Amino acid sequence: MDKPLETEHKKALVKRLETFADLMETRWRIPGTNIPVGLDFLLGLFPVAGDVFTGLLSCWLVWKARALHLPKRIYVRMIINIMVDVVVGSVPVLGDIFDLAYRANTRNVRLLVKYLKQGA
Repeated sequence: MDKPLETEHKKALVKRLETFADLMETRWRIPGTNIPVGLDFLLGLFPVAGDVFTGLLSCWLVWKARALHLPKRIYVRMIINIMVDVVVGSVPVLGDIFDLAYRANTRNVRLLVKYLKQGA
């Protein structure tokens, strides 16, 4: 059974980060499909610049996560997820398909929630 988050402040912050990840990756559906997309995919359609911009937006999640006092290894993993998303996402066409599957922000939120629930 999952351990509940300790404080209301942490719960509220995690909720904001989850909302951000949703906006970036799953807020809308591609018409005629059940494929979720967000700003990361839509802005990533602009070669390189869109991916760099969404990568910078994703850094906000890491910056806000500082309030949770996570260990350095968690931040490093989060930054690696963002870097992979930006670098591979910058490749025309292949990067757009990759953006639909990789979802760095969702990975990062899951990573920090998992750590908080473990209490380790």
